[in-house]
Amino acid sequence: MALESINAPAALVTDATAETFRERVIDASMQALVLVDFWAEWCGPCKSLTPLLEKVVAEYQGRVRLVKIDVDKNQMLAGQFRVQSIPTVYAFGGGRPLDGFMGALPESQLRAFIDRLLDALGGEVPAGDEQDMTALLEAAEAAVAAGDHASAETLFGEILDLDPDNLKALTGLARARCAAGDLPGARALLDRIPEDSAGDPAVVQARAVVALAAEARPVEDLDGLRAYVEANPGDHQRRYELAGGLMAVGDREGAADHLLEIVRRDRNWNGGEAKARLLRMFDAIGLEDPFTKATRRRLSSVLFS
Repeated sequence: MALESINAPAALVTDATAETFRERVIDASMQALVLVDFWAEWCGPCKSLTPLLEKVVAEYQGRVRLVKIDVDKNQMLAGQFRVQSIPTVYAFGGGRPLDGFMGALPESQLRAFIDRLLDALGGEVPAGDEQDMTALLEAAEAAVAAGDHASAETLFGEILDLDPDNLKALTGLARARCAAGDLPGARALLDRIPEDSAGDPAVVQARAVVALAAEARPVEDLDGLRAYVEANPGDHQRRYELAGGLMAVGDREGAADHLLEIVRRDRNWNGGEAKARLLRMFDAIGLEDPFTKATRRRLSSVLFS
C-alpha cells in the first residue's frame, strides 16, 4: 500500500514525478517552503517519518508544503539528487534547494529544521547563492548524461529563470534540446550567446554538439553502405557518409575509424573535412574524455607518420 496522507490537507501534500517536479516543487517553492520526501514502500523509517511530515506541514497553515517521491518509481530523479539512502528530505525555497537531511528525525528536530529555513527566508524569495546554483547545474548535467532530457530542460530552465545569461545553463539547455531532436531550439539558445563568449569551453562544446547533430544523417541501409565502402575503399565521399550514419546511431568509435581512414588516405580531401569533423567530435565530447584523448593520439599518429 502507498503511504496514506491523513494529517495534512490534500493541497499541501502531493506526489511528484520527473514530469511534474517543476510544477510541484520548483514553481511551488516560489510561494512556500517545499519539503521533498524521497521514500519507498519497503522503507521502515519512511513509514514513521512521512506521517510526521504531514502532521507538521498541516500546522504551518500553507507556509510549508510536502511533495512525496517514490524512489522505486522515479529512480532517475532520485539519482539526480544523489539520494543514497531513504528517507531523504530536501527543502526548496525560491526555486532552489536550500538544505536537507537523511533519516527519520524526531518531531522536535523536524520543527527546528523547518523553523530555521522559514526564518532564513523571512517571507521573501531567497536570492540563492553559488552553492545552490552549482547543485542545480550538477543535477541538470546528470540528467543530460542519463538521457533524461525532460528533467535536464526543467533544471536548466530554472537556472535561466534566475540568471538569464548563465552560460553553463544556456549551453546545457542547448545540448539537452539537441539530444531531444530539437535542433532549431538548440540553435536559438546559442544565438543568445554574446560574441565575446564564443571561446568559452562550454560554448565551443555546445556549438560542436549542435553541428555534429546536424551532420549525423541516418542511413537507411547502413550495412549495405558499410559493405560498399569495404569494396570501394577509395570512395571518400561514401565513407564520409558512412561516418555520419554511424554517428546518427551513436557509434562514435566506428565514425572515428572511418574519418581517420580518410585522413590517412588523403588528409586534404574536401578541404580537410574529415579532420575537421574529428575535431568537432573532440569538442562535442570533451577534451578530457578518454575517447577524445585516445582518438587524438591516433589522429596525431596518422598526421605525423
